[in-house]
Amino acid sequence: MSEIGRIVSDRAICHGQPVIRGLRYPVSTILELLASGMTQDDILEDYPDLESGDLVAALEFGALTAGRQRVLPFDAA
Repeated sequence: MSEIGRIVSDRAICHGQPVIRGLRYPVSTILELLASGMTQDDILEDYPDLESGDLVAALEFGALTAGRQRVLPFDAA
């Protein structure tokens, strides 16, 4: 099941960068943490606001954008 709905973009949050659920965690930061070798458990321990589905959403967003598909996150509520 897709978790992409957890990714939002709002000009008032991180200058409109795609973030996780409006929490001010840019998707790019999550992807960098994963790429650095941190495990999902490490990240969830260091960032207790995040949930497992948030990390899946970041990976899904990264995969979609890497494939040159245009992804437009919804504005935060």
